[in-house]
Amino acid sequence: MSHRAPGSIGQRQTPGRVFLGKRMSGHMGVDNITTENLKVVEVDLERNLLLIRGAVPGSEGGNVFVRPSVRAARKAKRVKLAPNKK
Repeated sequence: MSHRAPGSIGQRQTPGRVFLGKRMSGHMGVDNITTENLKVVEVDLERNLLLIRGAVPGSEGGNVFVRPSVRAARKAKRVKLAPNKK
């Protein structure tokens, strides 16, 4: 039995291809996802918990790597220029 048989995936000779974005079976779930602008609200050392505000990707019980934002570090290094006053 085939659970994910594609069925019809396009037209005939014209256009002669499968359109980009066509929903088809494939491998899912191995990619690492990076989500920015999440806030660490609280750290509970007794229960070994991090409380994070925002949508954390992945399934329940999965591993989450927390690291400083690259954009925030880049923004902090930037030199702010003041406007010229005449």
